[in-house]
Amino acid sequence: MLTSGSPEQRYKTIQAIGNACLKWGFFEVINHGVPNTLRDEMMRASESFFDLSDEQKREYAGKKLFDPIRWGTSFNVNVDKTLFWRDYLKIHVHPQFNAPQNPLGFSETIQEYCKRVRELANELLKGIMESLGLEESYIQKAMDLETDSHQLLVVNLYPPCPQPEVVMGLPPHSDHGLLTILMQNDHVGLHVRHDGKWIPVNPPPGSFVVNIGDHMEILSNGKYKSVLHRAVVNGKATRISVATAHGPPLDTVVGPAQDLLDNENRPPLYRGIKYREYLQLQQSNQLNGKSCLDHVKVNINDTCCK
Repeated sequence: MLTSGSPEQRYKTIQAIGNACLKWGFFEVINHGVPNTLRDEMMRASESFFDLSDEQKREYAGKKLFDPIRWGTSFNVNVDKTLFWRDYLKIHVHPQFNAPQNPLGFSETIQEYCKRVRELANELLKGIMESLGLEESYIQKAMDLETDSHQLLVVNLYPPCPQPEVVMGLPPHSDHGLLTILMQNDHVGLHVRHDGKWIPVNPPPGSFVVNIGDHMEILSNGKYKSVLHRAVVNGKATRISVATAHGPPLDTVVGPAQDLLDNENRPPLYRGIKYREYLQLQQSNQLNGKSCLDHVKVNINDTCCK
């Protein structure tokens, strides 16, 4: 309905997206145009990667944040006080495409999957911009998203745990970037913080779970807030999630949209920061709620006194 519906259907869909961003920070997308066959192949290929020998995977054990491909465990083993029950594969897939050579065919699957999800993200961002009262192409023009947007693929493996009640896959956190688009296998484990409670997310088959990131909170000047979520594990089955984080080019300074500001009634609540610098700030510390976003919040009392 967002891309092919009538004007009335599109309007209602944009209103629904805006309402979801305002109240939840999360929503589910169906009829998204990404073929189920491609989704299934992406999930199978991801599982095959983690089935590789440690020696094969160690080839991608990058240590630097912007290494094209990184395989590892936990979140940041250099600063984590306790390791999380999670292995990951992180790949910078756009604007420069990268992929592991193994398993066979994985690279081709990643490229097609990420291309289709990137197209979905662009359409969702248009709808979100309209829900904020901006032109649908506002963010594409302001941040050059059509050609140079940054897309990070993160594949997570959460093995079964003999004591799932005492470990965490990933602790409560918010995401960097504008949008994260997630699919997972049949084993649920995503929890969203809403009205002071943890809500398990069990999406319809074939759907994507979408959440807004810290940079959408910054751009909307706090109208749409990134929301805490976590990953839990279970004692019987392996959970795999495939997430793509969508943000502006790495050297783009992200601040509140000027069209949403009024110096007297709606002053900027966040200072501008390069996307690259924000990633470095988040990834070099422990994963701790929304603490990273606190670094770019403006002290309103100081602003009023100037």
